[in-house]
Amino acid sequence: MKKSLIYTVLAMVLVIVSAPFVLAAKEVAQAVPVAATVDYTKAIIIGCSLLAAGFAIGIGAVGAGLGLGQATSGASNAVGRNPEAQGKVMLTMMVGMAMTESVAIYALVIALVILFANPLIKLVM
Repeated sequence: MKKSLIYTVLAMVLVIVSAPFVLAAKEVAQAVPVAATVDYTKAIIIGCSLLAAGFAIGIGAVGAGLGLGQATSGASNAVGRNPEAQGKVMLTMMVGMAMTESVAIYALVIALVILFANPLIKLVM
């Protein structure tokens, strides 16, 4: 049971990792005439860019989710122990959550830069 689960997860990971490279190679092959040779450098850079953008937004979202959970948990505990301080705790929690959410926004900006303003693609062309 465990061995087949490991093989199944490994197969899914390999499909997910190889899909951007295949799609990028298909895009490059369609853009090039049939008689010309195909340079796969651009396809590799596009595939790696897709993977990097996915990892950037994924790690940013996980980090922001963990931070928001910690902030909410701490604020709930603080209000439960001292209900009179709810206003100050809530204000501090909201500021902290805004700062934590900015991490996800930075990750989104990095992912968009990798996808749409990639300087490596200009070097290959």
